[in-house]
Amino acid sequence: MNKVMRIVTILMIILGLTASVVSAASKEEKRESIRSSAQETLDKLYTIHPGARQAVENAVGYAVFRITDVKVVFLGGGGGKGVAIHNTTKEETFMRTGDVQVGFGLGIKKFDVVLGFQTQEAYLDFINDRWAVGGQATVAATDSVSGGSLEGAVSAGKDTWMYQLTDKGLEASLTIRGIRYFKDKDLN
Repeated sequence: MNKVMRIVTILMIILGLTASVVSAASKEEKRESIRSSAQETLDKLYTIHPGARQAVENAVGYAVFRITDVKVVFLGGGGGKGVAIHNTTKEETFMRTGDVQVGFGLGIKKFDVVLGFQTQEAYLDFINDRWAVGGQATVAATDSVSGGSLEGAVSAGKDTWMYQLTDKGLEASLTIRGIRYFKDKDLN
């Protein structure tokens, strides 16, 4: 028992040191990490759906997020970070996301989301604390907008489309999700 306590204590110290090193990154290092992650996601999307490049480039703006979700029986939640970019001005808005899920399921997954905004209004609504609430069923299900550059995308609201790319994990669930995207006060 004493040996177990020592191991747990050592692991907690290592975890604490790791967290302090990660949080010690400068504001610009954090921004660069998000930019790099966003570019990796876009590269992956363009490989899977080559027409998506045109959709992103022709949108008023777009946003890219890396999100981790955990679902345990009836409750779940998650969060992530990303960046929204206005295609005309090239202005970046660093953002965060958080969600709460209620419903039946079990699993953990990491995934990337690319959102495209067809109008200035949709883009501004999004970067100014837009909430999206909806039902979600996940078990290797797909829903796509057929044709053209939006093949593989789903409608995510008025004048907004979304691609979701699962990175790691496995999830089987039927949930109602409330998700919030909001500006990252520390990075803007």
